[in-house]
Amino acid sequence: MSEAKHMPGQQSRKFYRVVYRYEVLADSPIHQEPLSIEDIAYETREGHCSGVFLETEAEEVSPERMAELLKAHGSDPGFLLGD
Repeated sequence: MSEAKHMPGQQSRKFYRVVYRYEVLADSPIHQEPLSIEDIAYETREGHCSGVFLETEAEEVSPERMAELLKAHGSDPGFLLGD
C-alpha cells in the first residue's frame, strides 16, 4: 500500500467517506444501465417514481484509506489529497 503525500498543513485536514442508501418506488423497472445519480434524481422529482433516503453512513478516514477509496472509484487521489 502506497502512502499518500501530504501538503503543508495537511495534518489537520480530515477526510470522510459517506454512503447513502436511497429507495426508489416505481410502477415499472427503472434499472437501465448505467443509471446515474442525475437519472435517479430526475425520476424521483419529475418522473413517475417516489424516492426517499433510508440511511446515511459516515466515517472519518485516514489520508491513506482515502487514497485507496479514490483509486477504487477510478479517481486520482491527488485531486483531493494533493500531490
